[in-house]
Amino acid sequence: MRKRHLVTALLTLPTLVLADEGMWLFTKPPVEKVKAAYGFEITPAWLEHLQKSAVRFGTGGSGSFVSPNGLILTNHHVGSGMIEKLSTQERDLRALGFYAATLEEELRCPDLELNVLMSIEDVTARVRAAVKDDMSADEAKLARTAVIGQIEKESLDATGFRSDVVKLYQGGAYHLYRYQRYTDVRLVFAPDEQAAAFGRDPDNFEFPRFCLDMCFFRAYEDGQPVKSEHFLKWNAQGAEEGELVFVAGHPGRTNRLATHAELEDMRDHGMSGKLEQIYRSEALLEAWASRDRENRRRATGAITGIRNGRKAVLAGLDGLLDPEFMAAKLESEQKLRDAFRAKPEWQGADEAFQEISAALKSGEPRELRARMLEGGEAFATGFFGIARTLVRAADEYPKENSRRLREFQEAGRISLELDLFSNEPIYRDMETLKLANSLMVLCAKLGANNDLVEKIMAGKAPQERAAELIAGTKLDDVSVRKSLYEGGKAAIDASSDPMILLAKLVDGPARVERDHLEEEAEILLQAHEKIATARFAIEGDSTYPDATFSLRLAYGVVKGYQESGANVPWATTLGGLFERSELQGNVEPFDLPQPWKAAQDKINRKAEFNFICTADITGGNSGSPVVNKAGELVGLIFDSNAPGLKLGYGYKEGNGRAVSVHSAGMLEALDTIYGAKRVLEELEK
Repeated sequence: MRKRHLVTALLTLPTLVLADEGMWLFTKPPVEKVKAAYGFEITPAWLEHLQKSAVRFGTGGSGSFVSPNGLILTNHHVGSGMIEKLSTQERDLRALGFYAATLEEELRCPDLELNVLMSIEDVTARVRAAVKDDMSADEAKLARTAVIGQIEKESLDATGFRSDVVKLYQGGAYHLYRYQRYTDVRLVFAPDEQAAAFGRDPDNFEFPRFCLDMCFFRAYEDGQPVKSEHFLKWNAQGAEEGELVFVAGHPGRTNRLATHAELEDMRDHGMSGKLEQIYRSEALLEAWASRDRENRRRATGAITGIRNGRKAVLAGLDGLLDPEFMAAKLESEQKLRDAFRAKPEWQGADEAFQEISAALKSGEPRELRARMLEGGEAFATGFFGIARTLVRAADEYPKENSRRLREFQEAGRISLELDLFSNEPIYRDMETLKLANSLMVLCAKLGANNDLVEKIMAGKAPQERAAELIAGTKLDDVSVRKSLYEGGKAAIDASSDPMILLAKLVDGPARVERDHLEEEAEILLQAHEKIATARFAIEGDSTYPDATFSLRLAYGVVKGYQESGANVPWATTLGGLFERSELQGNVEPFDLPQPWKAAQDKINRKAEFNFICTADITGGNSGSPVVNKAGELVGLIFDSNAPGLKLGYGYKEGNGRAVSVHSAGMLEALDTIYGAKRVLEELEK
């Protein structure tokens, strides 16, 4: 078979699910596929235990309960935002690491929300019934938003669980996910970042790797550790080569069901703007961090996140710039449309592809303005985010719940308030730097003589205006935020805080852009619903939808691959870390942390450290547990290799791999390097 035809076959129809492909719904697990390929049967009890052991981090990422006392394992880079918020200039927990030797020493996080999925309900029929055929796009959007808000509020009131209606199959289905919510979360253990992210940017998204990318939190209720009925038993031996493993996590977003026109739009418009923003922000923060040690401490997390984003976007763009991939996508789409044309009742599904193309083209002229104003790219400071939330809360909360903006409906109020009233530190010097840079971009993109831009700048240059806004605001004071929030419209109208005034100035024009975005999104949604309905008629719904930061099951085999004629092994060892450091001259970012230097003669160098498997993952899976057939924890997902980054737009068998920390390596480090005896004893119970 010629290569072109092979690629086409891979992408033709979702029913042709390949080997270890898929981010599967827990309501529709790949039972028959796994049984046929590996002889293992996924049972309802096995699946429920894994589901209720899995944890979603509200900051983005995954985790899992690993003890009956609420102990939760995730990646260091998933928890790094909290670790940074708990740090001070005198006590940099990212650099030094942290270990609570007693329960009382565990540090409460300022604004972390964890979710555990308790149940799923199909509400597709109710959502669909709310949208009538004769409605305009705007009317349909309002009707859908209203019924989703109603479903979520009814569920919240009835159960007390966080209740989210999740759109699946690009609008082909809607499921109500109910989560147990934990907001009292405390840091238990984190290694020094030097060990967690060994090799940093040069090694990122590569393999072999040597990272202890792990940390532990604990969930509390009523001031006491949660009694977690479902938790994953720790397997001390860990994953083995050739072993079937499963991943339970919350992949953020894929675009495998996007049309060819949508992929072209991402390639030609969305990604180019995103890359420009990334490169500018990375250069700005790196230069600032290089000036001062404290600057470096404050900016490290942001810089790491930006660099991860850069590599991910570049890999995705590389995939979309592959003419063979795009031609195969178009060919597979044409086959699907041919199938739609075969029956008169599916003509609308065929026409939906043109509707999507037309909507994307009509939205192009407004894209930049929408990104700047509603997307907030022009106001890159946490202060503006706080101000916008306060201004819009005052406008939205007096409205009937179903008529509010989505983020202000009652089902999301607890999460909104947790974030709004966080006491996390805000650094005015860094916020001034970021805001000045974004205001400069605003002037360059929309024009310094634009009427709205002139009002925003108030006759000042970007640096001066940013300094004025940051110096004048008092929104870093939580009591001020609470006063404005509780005071509602009257308090906002009376406020002279410059950041509040800026948010009010921008709010009207930003809402106009949001309305246009949502109208376009509604047209796309209705078109995709037509395609999904016809597709289901052909294939059924036995395949998996695109990722939506909801719980999914993936599976695969622990194995290496070949690259440029060389074998890439399935795992690295702890001894390999010392060898790589020495080979690179023991210089940053390959220098060894002090605790590792001190223990290098005691550590078991043969213990597996990082390993790879064929499970299908993407961003958001970070922190996901890797379990064996017995449901025991054998690893911790923390990355993809470079070929794996391209799979967000279409799956293809090859060298893409999920990268994990091995359970044996984690135990060895906890014991020999960090002496975390209390954690070890808890894992062994």
